[in-house]
Amino acid sequence: MMGFIQDILKEIRWQDIIDILIITFVFYRLLLLIKGTRAFQMLMGLIILFIAYVVSKWAGLYTLEWLIQSLWSYIVLALIILFQPEIRRALAQMGQNPLTQRLISIEESKNIEEIIRACVSLANKKIGAILVIERNTQLRDLVEMGIPLDARITKELLTSIFLPYSPIHDGAIIINGDRIAAGGCFLPLTLSPNISKSLGTRHRAAIGVTEETDAVAIVVSEETGTISVSIGGDLTRDLDAAALRRLLTRIFQRERKKERNHWLGKIESLFPRRMKESIRKIVTGEELSK
Repeated sequence: MMGFIQDILKEIRWQDIIDILIITFVFYRLLLLIKGTRAFQMLMGLIILFIAYVVSKWAGLYTLEWLIQSLWSYIVLALIILFQPEIRRALAQMGQNPLTQRLISIEESKNIEEIIRACVSLANKKIGAILVIERNTQLRDLVEMGIPLDARITKELLTSIFLPYSPIHDGAIIINGDRIAAGGCFLPLTLSPNISKSLGTRHRAAIGVTEETDAVAIVVSEETGTISVSIGGDLTRDLDAAALRRLLTRIFQRERKKERNHWLGKIESLFPRRMKESIRKIVTGEELSK
């Protein structure tokens, strides 16, 4: 038995190990991407269809085998159509690695600044608004109930969405990465009895969505013109531009650092211990800054 295992190990090349690691990582990221979504249910349906094909071939059910085999030619096209949002998201996430983190952080800072400017402008005019920034928990169910926008984040667009004569000013907007995913979205209201009775529907919706997800919700009060932020079901009220900037920057810097350390650990695991320090310096940019 040991001799058989040794013979197999001798046949394995270092390229085979890298090949297996890459394929494993790709499948792992794909499963994470579609987990908890409708696409995951569709994938389960395709797996069941494949099992039915194998069983029909094994059991000699020729009509069923012919029918399923005839469908395979259309499955590639069906996969592209059904998984279009997931494919687009996966391609977008290809750029989210430690080597391009600096470019992403610059773009993220610009987006945060546009959001802050829009909130301050709306607060000064006492125009109510609610902006939900998606983080790790996907908000696709909320996006699907709203009006798709897929637009760049700008102060002018954010402000115009919430003007009283806008047809989608009553709902929330969902921000996904560097895009405004949808507007006019309706959020779940909090059922907590500890919420102040002075808070209106927007504040209760902001608390509700952050109780159920890890999103960040920014609320501009129509009555008082104040800015509030809800995270994890906790509401921080009466923020000015500087306080809002500090809060958002701290949240997303912490998130980027966590993501970077996650990727760094995966990269370091592929190299010997004596090389790990050099790899860490290169990835984090310490070598480039010298």
